[in-house]
Amino acid sequence: MKTGDMLHRSNLTLDKTMPVGNFIFRPVSLGSFFHAMVLLAWMCCLPDSQGEVQAQLPMPASSLDVETASGIDQGVNLEMKKQNLVGAAVGVIDDGKIVYLKGYGFSNRSSQKPFSIQTIANWASNSKPVVALLTMRMVEKRILRLEDRLRKFLPELPPQLDAVTIRHLLCHQSGFPHYSNGKILPLHPPIRLHYGKNDPVFSINRFGGSPLIKDPGEAYSYSSYAYVLLSATVQRAAKEPLWKLIQREFTNPLQMTSFRMDTQTTDQENWATGYTRTAEKNVAIAPEYSNAWKHGAGGYKSNIQDFAKWTLAIMQSNLITKKSRQLMWTPQPTRSGKPTRMGLGVFVTRVNGILQVSHNGSQTEARSQMVFYPTQKKGVVVLTNCSYTNPNKIATTVLETLSKRSAGK
Repeated sequence: MKTGDMLHRSNLTLDKTMPVGNFIFRPVSLGSFFHAMVLLAWMCCLPDSQGEVQAQLPMPASSLDVETASGIDQGVNLEMKKQNLVGAAVGVIDDGKIVYLKGYGFSNRSSQKPFSIQTIANWASNSKPVVALLTMRMVEKRILRLEDRLRKFLPELPPQLDAVTIRHLLCHQSGFPHYSNGKILPLHPPIRLHYGKNDPVFSINRFGGSPLIKDPGEAYSYSSYAYVLLSATVQRAAKEPLWKLIQREFTNPLQMTSFRMDTQTTDQENWATGYTRTAEKNVAIAPEYSNAWKHGAGGYKSNIQDFAKWTLAIMQSNLITKKSRQLMWTPQPTRSGKPTRMGLGVFVTRVNGILQVSHNGSQTEARSQMVFYPTQKKGVVVLTNCSYTNPNKIATTVLETLSKRSAGK
C-alpha cells in the first residue's frame, strides 16, 4: 500500500483534527499549533533500534541558531536509530526561507557513502503535485479546463471513461483503480509510441482498459494510474512533451538542477541506493526499478535542496496565480457533497483556521514527505532511501524543535 493511500482514509472533523502524513492527531489545545505536532509522534509504536546513525555533511551555511540546528540533528538521528534507517535528508522552511538542509546516514551502506544534501532520492507520490500545478498552469493559459472530459484529449480510451473530468483526476474522484484495488487491464488497441518509451501517453497501454471501481465523482479513491492519465492529458492538450513543459514552467526558473526522471541508476551521479526489509525484518537492497513511466504519478526525483525549493515555491505561490492556489488548496467534496481532505493535487486541512498542505510518497526503495503551513511560513521536507520508514516522524521531530525555537523568541 502506498503512503498516499494510508494518508487519508478515515473520517475527519476538519476543525478539530490535524493530519500529518499518515497520522491524525487530535490536539489537546487548538491554540497550540506546533505543540500539537510534537505530540503526534507519541501515537505510533516505534521499531527497535539497531546501531547508531551519524549525521553527514551539513549544508555549508545555516540561518538557524546553533541550538536549534543541534536539536534538529539530535531528533532526526534519534528517529533514524529507532526506525533503523540507512539514509535520509531534511529541508526546513521557516519564515518563508529555506533555513536548513542536511543529510544523515548513508546513501549506500556498503560503501559508507554519506547521504548528503546532494544525494538524489525518489519523490515517489510527491511527484503528483508537480503535474497538478502544471495542470493549473494550463488552465490559466486556457489550454484546458478543469471540467474538460478526459476523452476530449485521449479519445483512444474506452467509452466507460466518458464522464471522467480533469478535476476528477486531480482530486482522486475518477473512480479509476489503484495498483491492486481493482482489475487492471491493458488498453486495446494500444497507443503507438510517440515521444519515447517514457511518454505518459504510451504508458496508458499498461492499464488503460481497466474498469472503474467507482462512478466518477462518487467517492474519493486514491489512484496513481489517474495521475498517469492526467500527465498524458496535459501533454496532449499542450501538444508538447510533458518533460519539456515541466522544465520550462518550473524546474528551469527555480534552478532545480538535480530534478530528473526516475530512470535506471546507471551513470546517475549522487543517486541513493534503495533499501527495503525482508520477511525476517532484515534491511536489504531494494530491487532496481524505473518509475519514469509514471511521470506525475511517481516518476520524479531530486536532492533535498531542490525538493525544498519546490515546496517553498508552492507555499509562496510563485508558480501559479492566487486564484489557482485557492482552488488547489480547497478540499473537493464528492458529487453528493461528502467532504474530503483532498484538494487539487495536495491534501489540505485546517486547525483553528490554520491551513496545512501536505503530500507523502512511497515506493519500494524510498519514502518522502512534504508538509507546510502557508500562513505560518513554515514547512519540512524529507527524503529517505528506505521503503519501510515513516518520514512523518522525522518531520514531526523537526517541527517540535521549531516549536521550541518559536516559543523562546
